[in-house]
Amino acid sequence: MSDGRGRRAGRRAAGALLAGLLLAPGCAAPDDAAPGSTTRGVRATLDRRAAAVLAHDTDAYLATTDPRATGLRTAQRRELGNLADIPLSSWTYRLHDVTARGADRATADVELRYRIKGYDAAPVTADRVLDLRRDRADGRWYVAGDRAADGEDGRQLWQQGDVRVVPGKHSLVLGVGRTEQELRRIARTADRAVPAVSRAWPERWAGRVVVLVPRTVEDMAGLLGSTAADYRGIAAVTTGRTGGTGRNPADRVIVNPQAYGTLGAFGQQVVLTHETTHVATRARTSSATPTWLSEGFADWAAYRAEDRAAARIAPELADAVLRGDLPAALPTDEDFGFAGDPARLARAYEGGWAACELIADHWGEKKLLAFYRAVGGHSGRDGAVEQAMHEVLDTTPQDFIVLWREYLRSALG
Repeated sequence: MSDGRGRRAGRRAAGALLAGLLLAPGCAAPDDAAPGSTTRGVRATLDRRAAAVLAHDTDAYLATTDPRATGLRTAQRRELGNLADIPLSSWTYRLHDVTARGADRATADVELRYRIKGYDAAPVTADRVLDLRRDRADGRWYVAGDRAADGEDGRQLWQQGDVRVVPGKHSLVLGVGRTEQELRRIARTADRAVPAVSRAWPERWAGRVVVLVPRTVEDMAGLLGSTAADYRGIAAVTTGRTGGTGRNPADRVIVNPQAYGTLGAFGQQVVLTHETTHVATRARTSSATPTWLSEGFADWAAYRAEDRAAARIAPELADAVLRGDLPAALPTDEDFGFAGDPARLARAYEGGWAACELIADHWGEKKLLAFYRAVGGHSGRDGAVEQAMHEVLDTTPQDFIVLWREYLRSALG
């Protein structure tokens, strides 16, 4: 994610962007739903909501909401309007469990799933808890409350305001409170990032990216279920679940408009190319992949075609080398914490980039790609790097660190 040189770009955020969906079209069969009239009634309500969202039918949508829940009705009317321009191809509501709370009250655990047409190979998902009330006059169930399940991330973009949609050749940019001119500039930068990533990562991937641009860094943090302090200096982050499922999860690149706006054209290009690399490599990135490799590879891809001296790419490490303060080991996951020392964070990203640059230079780019896949394909973190170094690079972690430190001396000294 990052290029610590006057900017701190985003990384893949912990956890996927699964938050805040209040709208629920398309009802799939519950996985382990209890039988009975309550479950059937709840399912019927969600089916009606499904059709209403996809048809942008506000009246039909609100007809499934408890008339007495005036605050919820106001919020959902606004949100349905806010997402009207987003080209949805699907919106499903998977019912996991229904708990009856008397004859006319129930709580439902659900998974909301949606896709953007032409962009999402897999759905964005969010676990929600719905409170429902049955009207004795008509026998129907109505949604009276909607909240995130425990452990879920923050909100969806359309809960923050009217969403402006700007399509690019390889990108779709969704913004709230941003001008169309600004969003078009971001789309052009993202459109250049996608083919650059495809050249660095020739393995098949979606070849397109969805970029979210909220109004403020506080709104960015809201999308991620975090605090603004964690992201003030971060130009962008990428969301999405890791895992080698063979399918690209639905990632989103989220731009911090304040930090991103302070960068020049080159810095903005590096940021979006870095983040798009995370989108492309997501299916090959797993819990076995150390952060130095995932972030280092993304920086390597972002700088790969740029004629840039190593000391300009890694200025913090270059200063450390000149001071004789050469790192003894590759960066740990903890070194990449956003809330820590900015210089330490910059050195972590630069150290990861240098490790990937070393592999590409010493063993070749094909070996770097094979190494990335091998590490991500391991069953767990323990032994993943060691085994991949042995099988792909014919070396050991100890010997690799010796080469890496020598590379830092020669390239940055």
